[in-house]
This record gives sequence, C-alpha cells and structure tokens, in this order.
Amino acid sequence: MAMVRQVPAERSGEAFAPLLSAARTGAPWAWQHLYQQLSPAVIGYLRSQGMRNAEEVAGDVWVGVVRNIASFEGTESDFRSWVFTIAHRRLADEWRRAARRPELLMVEELPEPHGSGDLDAGDSIVGREIWAVCRDLPPEQRDVVLLRVLGDMSIAETARVLDKTEGAVKQLQHRAFARLRSALAEEHPTGESHAAAGRRGRERS
Repeated sequence: MAMVRQVPAERSGEAFAPLLSAARTGAPWAWQHLYQQLSPAVIGYLRSQGMRNAEEVAGDVWVGVVRNIASFEGTESDFRSWVFTIAHRRLADEWRRAARRPELLMVEELPEPHGSGDLDAGDSIVGREIWAVCRDLPPEQRDVVLLRVLGDMSIAETARVLDKTEGAVKQLQHRAFARLRSALAEEHPTGESHAAAGRRGRERS
C-alpha cells in the first residue's frame, strides 16, 4: 500500500509549488491533500445553492480539475479560485439543465459557515442563522455571500470565481449585508440573534 504523505496545513502556502508538481504527476498524497483542503467547502457551497446531489456534482468538479491541472498556473490562492470557478460553472450547468435555479435547502440541511476573516457583516449574523435570511437575497448577492462566508474567500478570489471586478463584488457584498442586517433587525428587534437567545435560555434553565 502506498504511503500517504502529510502536508502540514500551516505550510501549505509555501509548499504549494511542489504540491502542484506532485499532483500533476498523479501522486496520491498530493491529490489527497488538495481534496481534503477544498472538497468540504466546495460541497458546502453546492449544497447551500440548492444542489441535493452536491457530492455527485463535486465529483464532476474534481474530474475537471484532474483533466485540466496540467494547464493551471498560479498560486495556492489562484488554485482555490480556479476550483471554485469550475464548481460555479458546473452549478450553472445544473441550473440550465433544470431550466431554473433549484429550491434552496432547509437551514438545518446546510453546512456550518466558516466565516471570512475580513468580512464586516456585524456580530448579529452568526452560524447557521445566516442561511435563514440569505435565502431571500438576489442570486448574485447570494453568490457573493456564500463564497465569502462558506468558501472563506477574499474579495479578489470571489471576483475571479464570478468573473466580476473587485469593485462589483464589494458593491454586491455591501448590498447583501445591508439586506441581511435589516432582515435580522426585523426578526430580532432587540438586536439579539438566535444564537444569543439560545445561550440566554440555557443560562436561565
């Protein structure tokens, strides 16, 4: 049985060039590392966009990655954007095939968001609660929120995936979070989120 080589996550940035080279030669350890790093976020993104067969669609995404990795050039950030671009295009293919965007999943079926470090969404938008209000966003705004929060992507990475300028992504994000804050304010007039209310209730019991 072939040995699986472990690549420490904290060194993945500086180790990406040899990792990419190894993946191009078909090294199992390299592909396992890439898959483990990105697959959960890709599947979560697809599920949060309504794909009930997200694992199957994600499998098609990785087939595309394997077929085209020889032509890929760039950094680890570029690679992440490239994989999500393939995922977003496969998503669009599925929508065209169905002649419409699928109905969004129930909040309980969605993955826990990772959260992007440079977001300024407000402390009231936390955990799974974001999906409850995200469902009502216009599609382009929802795409940005899901890539930023679930995919943990930067503005620049999100712009590459959606084929938009960074300025356009910032505008969409601003409008999306304005809507989210407004929706949450209506749902929780006191400014208390579901999570905070739950914690308060547990403290009383």
